[in-house]
Amino acid sequence: MAKEVATRVAYGDALIALGQENEKVVVLDADVASATFTYGFSKRFPECFFNMGIAEANMVGVAAGLADMGFVPFASTFAVFGAGRAYDQVRNTVAYSRANVKLPMTHSGITAGEDGGSHHAIEDIALMRVIPGMVVLCPCDETQTHQAVRFCAEYDGPVYLRLSRMASSVMEEMPFRLGGSNVIRDGSDVVLFACGLMVDKAVEAARNLKTWGIDAAVINLYSIKPIDREMVKAFARKCGNVVTLEEHSIYGGLGDAVSEALSGQGCVSMKRIGVRDMFGQSGKPEEVLKYYRLDGESVTEDILAFLATDIGKSGRYAASCGPDQEKRDNDE
Repeated sequence: MAKEVATRVAYGDALIALGQENEKVVVLDADVASATFTYGFSKRFPECFFNMGIAEANMVGVAAGLADMGFVPFASTFAVFGAGRAYDQVRNTVAYSRANVKLPMTHSGITAGEDGGSHHAIEDIALMRVIPGMVVLCPCDETQTHQAVRFCAEYDGPVYLRLSRMASSVMEEMPFRLGGSNVIRDGSDVVLFACGLMVDKAVEAARNLKTWGIDAAVINLYSIKPIDREMVKAFARKCGNVVTLEEHSIYGGLGDAVSEALSGQGCVSMKRIGVRDMFGQSGKPEEVLKYYRLDGESVTEDILAFLATDIGKSGRYAASCGPDQEKRDNDE
C-alpha cells in the first residue's frame, strides 16, 4: 500500500528545512499552529515565528510589512479564513502592492472533518485566481508540497498554496515548475485533469475505467494559475473527452480554468466534477467525499455516465444509466 501523508504535514516539514537554509524566512500563524503544522518551525526557530492570534486579517497585514522589510513571510491558517475572512488584506495589502508574501492555507476543500460547512473552503481557488498577479498552486502529495514550498521561498511575489488536512498517496518525484503539470498516466479515450488530493481519486478512477476498456489519461494540474495551457489543449485534442476533478466548487475553480484554456479550441466534450452549488457537510472526510460523489467509486460512475453515448458507439462501453444519474450529469 502506498505511503500516505497530508500536504499540511509536508508543509510543516518543508518549513523547517527552509528555516535551516534561509534566515529571511519567517512564519506567521493565526493560533492554529498545531493544525497547520507550523508548530515544528515555531519550536526550532522561535525568533522567526509569530502567533498572531485569531486575527487573520491582521496576520496578512503584518506579513506584508515583514515582506517590505526584506523578509520572506509564510502566513498560514485554514483556507476558509485565509482566503475568505482576510480577502481584503490579501487583495489590497499583498497583491495590489505585489508584496512578497506566501499564503499556504490548510484544511482546504470539504475534507476538514467535523467542523462542517462553515470551515470548508470550496471557494478559495476562485477567490485567489481572480486576484491580479496571484499565483495559485495545489500540490498533490508530500514530495510536491516540498517542491512548492521551496518555489514559494524563491519566487518574488504573492503565492497562494492550497493544502489539505486529509492524507494523500505519495507518488514518485515529478518535475515542478510555475505553470507546469505532470502526466500521471497517458491515455486516449478521456483525460482527467485533477489537483490536490483529487489526483488520487483520478488515478483510482482511471484504474476502474480500464476494466471497462476505457483508456483514461490523468494529468496533475498543480499549477492552477498560471495553468499549463499547452498540456490542457494537447490532451483535449488527443482524447476529445475532458473531465475535471476538484475538491472545490465547480464554479470558478480548476474546471473553469481548464474551460478557459480550451476556449476557441473547437468541439470538446467536457464534464466538471466537484462540489455543486452547495456548502459542505459535517462528517469524516471519506464520508463527506462520498456524499458529494468525489470518492473514487462515485467519480468512476459519473465518468462512465458522461462517456456512455460516445464510448457506447465505439463498442467498448455500453451501459444503461438510471434517471438519477442522468439528472446529475445534466445539473451543470
